[in-house]
Amino acid sequence: MKICVIGAGAIGGMMGAKLALSGQDVSVIDQGQNLQAIQENGLKLIWEDGTEYVADVSMATDKVADVGEQDLIILGLKAHYLEQVAKEIPKITGPDTMIVTVQNGIPWWYFHNHGGPFEGQRLESLDPDGVLGKHIDGDKIIGCVVYPAATVEQPGVIRHVEGDRFPIGELDGSESERVLKLQGVLEKAGFRSRVLDDIRSEIWLKAWGNLSFNPISALTHATLIDICQFAETRKLAEQMMREAQEIAEKLGITFRHTIEKRIAGAEGVGSHKTSMLQDVEAGRSLETEALIGAILELGQLTETPAPSIQAVYACVKLLNKVMLLEGAGVRVSNAA
Repeated sequence: MKICVIGAGAIGGMMGAKLALSGQDVSVIDQGQNLQAIQENGLKLIWEDGTEYVADVSMATDKVADVGEQDLIILGLKAHYLEQVAKEIPKITGPDTMIVTVQNGIPWWYFHNHGGPFEGQRLESLDPDGVLGKHIDGDKIIGCVVYPAATVEQPGVIRHVEGDRFPIGELDGSESERVLKLQGVLEKAGFRSRVLDDIRSEIWLKAWGNLSFNPISALTHATLIDICQFAETRKLAEQMMREAQEIAEKLGITFRHTIEKRIAGAEGVGSHKTSMLQDVEAGRSLETEALIGAILELGQLTETPAPSIQAVYACVKLLNKVMLLEGAGVRVSNAA
């Protein structure tokens, strides 16, 4: 299978490496030092148990069109960078191409093939100009929820932290031939994957943690276990999740776990820095809209107040603005 990974960061890089190691024809789209390292040394993956792998990709380039038509496109970029490549996607898309989105939070395609009262509704917070909806064919998308945690240790080197689950599902809930084929490809690469008939409920289950733990960690510089074991932040996370659950349930979502179990799961990950905290330390633009802003927009659509989420969103959005204006990240350091 010809597979193109656009954005070989922590998750995209991990998926690309494992897929290439399993025998798939993998191309990588990236830029800067990460691209140069992959071109020179291949894509290196350090697994949780310390085992090191080097995957040879068929092509590594910064030009999407170079790779030609693909069977599978994995959009590994963070949500707020997707608009930069959206117009290029049709150049490598054929009639049977599958597109898998692995962004955190609520996806821009949420109401595509939704079937509910908001069918086809565009989320302004995620696709304000309609660029994503126009250039990325929603019918080709297969939803995916990312449970593994990983970090970019250095350019071209991905360190897997924990987890190997990638649940997937068609947006209309059907069990199609193509989604079963994708499941097989992921499992051959060493991941665990289930085909779900309600991928949006799984998205919300993951988003529960993203909308709370990510911004709280960005503001406090605390790891997951620290947030969960500190009474005040644990209570704040609970309240944010409760508000999100009310919004989600009005959209027909069913949660298969309790808030307490979701928090316990995060606590069990240990001293892991969330992706948003990693971005704060590196001075990168934050995923404020996909993780938090989109949920507030869904709250407005369903006429559901979410004061705790709104307050945390305001603080994180200002932090993002300050970092971008200063051109710098924020990191805790030893006192002089």
